[in-house]
Amino acid sequence: MTLIQQNDELLDLVDDEDRVIGSLSRSAIYREGLKNFRVVNAFLVNDNGQLWIPRRTANKRIFPLCLDMSVGGHVASGEDYLTAFRRELHEELNIVLEDVEWRFVGHLTPYQHGMSAFMHFYEIRCNRVPEYNQDDFVEYYWLYPHEVIDRLNNGDKSKDDLQRLIILFYL
Repeated sequence: MTLIQQNDELLDLVDDEDRVIGSLSRSAIYREGLKNFRVVNAFLVNDNGQLWIPRRTANKRIFPLCLDMSVGGHVASGEDYLTAFRRELHEELNIVLEDVEWRFVGHLTPYQHGMSAFMHFYEIRCNRVPEYNQDDFVEYYWLYPHEVIDRLNNGDKSKDDLQRLIILFYL
């Protein structure tokens, strides 16, 4: 294994049953096109059934200026899904998990569900615009699920799993 560059996360690699079998740098995982690592994603959903959909900043390494899930990120090596979700929620949206109504929606895999990685997916009930990290997101929209799909069908770009998650859980 090569030395891990500064700011390059170490992520756990998992087998088909989501059991840790090793670890590798994030950059190596993406360079090699691997899917056997862990991520968390969530949507903020308001009382009208709209999803809070942000647009990533231009300086993102992957998917710059693309539509994104409300919150998401990698599960660091040695971290569990819920801890990663709590961390990402606070880092990206300045929300403390214990202060909001949330639920675990599902465990998804690249093999059964076509996801980009092993994923725990969550939903957060929220009617306000979060104090989002402007290093992560440049703008946002409250959109009904079909409106997100319409945007994508009309050429707006998004992270790979956005459309799959909306179709699986909201349409």
